[in-house]
Amino acid sequence: MAKFAGTIGFGEQIETKPGVWEDSITKRSYFGDVTRTSRTLREGASVNPDLSVGNSISIVADAYAHEHFFAIRYVEWAGTCWTVTDVEVQRPRLLLALGEVYHGPQG
Repeated sequence: MAKFAGTIGFGEQIETKPGVWEDSITKRSYFGDVTRTSRTLREGASVNPDLSVGNSISIVADAYAHEHFFAIRYVEWAGTCWTVTDVEVQRPRLLLALGEVYHGPQG
């Protein structure tokens, strides 16, 4: 099992102007294990195929992560930010499922 050490981005919706909401990202560092490694290349409507991973990362979560697990937007892993598609609470850990490359705000 490979080890994980990286940044996780938590998003919070803030109103920047009346009626305009944007994610404000808080970055925090965590350690854990990469429990599953896979990738998928999907042919779509675009010119190039879409790359997606099916990785799972199990982090040792602190109180902040447990209180804000619903706000996790991305994990920085292998030099790229990946969208977190699913979070499973397994105290004291969180199991994060990764999907496509994350293109949102990174704080």
